[in-house]
Amino acid sequence: MSCSAVAASALLWLAAAPAGASPEAATPPPATALEPFFADIVGRAQSLKGRAEAMRKTQGPADAAFKTDLADLAELDMQAHQRLKARGTDGDLTCILRGIAEDLPVKMAALQMAADEAARDLALREMIYLLNDNIEVIVTPPSVTSDLAPGGV
Repeated sequence: MSCSAVAASALLWLAAAPAGASPEAATPPPATALEPFFADIVGRAQSLKGRAEAMRKTQGPADAAFKTDLADLAELDMQAHQRLKARGTDGDLTCILRGIAEDLPVKMAALQMAADEAARDLALREMIYLLNDNIEVIVTPPSVTSDLAPGGV
């Protein structure tokens, strides 16, 4: 399966997950999420998600700093993809990070081209979902079907 297909499937699956669902037993994050490089990606995505949510509430514009920070996050996601690919580890995560890196600039372009309030709101909602996926794919432990033991990434 191509990286694009895996990324699209994972993003749809994550977007469809119930918002308030909590696991029965607390599972530690995978080892990858504890690495400073990946923790930095999570922190940046959380910050950008909060800023995008604030823009959606206030209808404020995306300033130059937001655009730059989003582009920087996309670059870090691509670097994360390349690091994981070089390690030969979890192929799904590798592909999903590549997909996110490629989709972030597309979502920014959609926001910039939004012609009216409804289109802008849709663009921001999609960007927020993508940023949330960026966080969750790194901090969520591998599932039983991923053939990886939790923490063994």
